[in-house]
Amino acid sequence: MRGRLLAMLLKEFRQLAADWPIVLILLWGFFGAVYIAGHAGAVDLGNYPVVVMDLSRSNESRELVSRLRAPYFKIVRMVHSDREVVETLDAARASLAVIIPPTFARDVQESRGRFQVISDGTQAQMATLAAAYIAQIAGQYGVELLERRLGPGLEQLASVPQVDARIRIEYNPGINAAWFGSLFELFNMITMTSLLLTAAALVREKEHGTLEQLLVSPLRPAELFAAKIIPTMIVVLLLSPLSLYAIVHGVHGTPLRGSILLFYAVTSLYVFSIASLGLTLAVIARNLPQAMMLMFLTLWPMMFLSGAMSPPESMMPWMQYLSLLSPMRYFIDLGFQVLFKGNGFAYVWQDILGILVLGSGLFAFAVWRFRRLL
Repeated sequence: MRGRLLAMLLKEFRQLAADWPIVLILLWGFFGAVYIAGHAGAVDLGNYPVVVMDLSRSNESRELVSRLRAPYFKIVRMVHSDREVVETLDAARASLAVIIPPTFARDVQESRGRFQVISDGTQAQMATLAAAYIAQIAGQYGVELLERRLGPGLEQLASVPQVDARIRIEYNPGINAAWFGSLFELFNMITMTSLLLTAAALVREKEHGTLEQLLVSPLRPAELFAAKIIPTMIVVLLLSPLSLYAIVHGVHGTPLRGSILLFYAVTSLYVFSIASLGLTLAVIARNLPQAMMLMFLTLWPMMFLSGAMSPPESMMPWMQYLSLLSPMRYFIDLGFQVLFKGNGFAYVWQDILGILVLGSGLFAFAVWRFRRLL
């Protein structure tokens, strides 16, 4: 058995080394895509384009406009009519419009100052952040006006009941989106590579007509599948640490607080699980295009149900139960807990159990399905 498996493994590595498109995809995925995800995936508000229509032209309105400054906002145009506001938003030259009415200065003096904000909701997340920043700016401006009006009687303000929220953010104090984005992209690349390599390796045998030759050889189905999975595990376990230390930690400065040994021990189980899923899809598909379509139909729901986009607790109940069938949910949770939070085995044993059970089940199902097709 050892000799048969070793000969099959050498064949798989030779085929992989000769397949330059796959090699380039691997290098790009683990290095280029992870690097870009740390920058392009940032959700921080920066230089958000704003168009301003100041109909008041008073000291109060100019002071308000002056607060719409970098690094959060960037005033791209000052206009004087509603038509210009609409044109600027329609042409996507600005994503936010601030309209200050002619009576703004008088209204401020009468303690009822108001101004209008029109936001482009096409990018909902950024629009929500911009609205929150605008509300904060308006609130701070109002407090400063109140302090100026009280003057010497400012001590009266201290007697007013107040609630002060002291916010402390753990694990990512600066809310650096590059830390999360690059690490999440690495987890995605591990998943996609494990799925792609194994499925493509088996489907290639079908397309080239060599699967029948392997079936009449002494290889058993389990040995054939192991020969497809082991090279994937070796490739992923070689490239992902390089990406983790060179790009995620080296370039983006993401802290690695937990046990790397524990993470990669579980990663090997996870690659086995996803590779078994890839073999299942390859057994069903007749050619590579069909296998690719099945992979995308499987990968995207797994990604959205993984809990990285939104916590599983915020999903609908039936989606929470459905996500338990996805190995990616357990891996994403384990990865962030171990690498980001520094948690040990006591915190992640349930994730490890979920990956192990699903991986064993998927491998057994792939072998059973393959034997039925024979």
